[in-house]
Amino acid sequence: MPITQIQDSDISRCINLCLSCERSCLETFNYCVEQKGTAFSGKHLSLLQFCADSCHLSAKLLMADVNHFHQACELTFELCSSTAAECERYEGDDIFVRCAEICRETQELCRRLAGMTVRVPFQEIPRTQTSTQASH
Repeated sequence: MPITQIQDSDISRCINLCLSCERSCLETFNYCVEQKGTAFSGKHLSLLQFCADSCHLSAKLLMADVNHFHQACELTFELCSSTAAECERYEGDDIFVRCAEICRETQELCRRLAGMTVRVPFQEIPRTQTSTQASH
């Protein structure tokens, strides 16, 4: 089965989405901090920050055309998924709705890019002493 080639347009789109998601997560983080009388958990704030950081890393690796970008995209997929789920809990708030939407969009494209580039290296299983002796 041939490996699907990643299109330059997919990479450009992913870079733009990652940067937009980073910005949205940071805006949402700041929005949470500025809310008076509303307690957002440290976990929620950390998740927004980690998602932003991961998106930034993925975008940088994609721009630099580094072969390991797929690992960053896998992490970004996971963090965007968790962040979107957390933001979706605040469905009546436009800031959270927008953050969840961009996280879901970024999550999907990062999943596709990571899935297209994940390679499992072939490793030969070493023959044991007993199996070589048994064949003689």
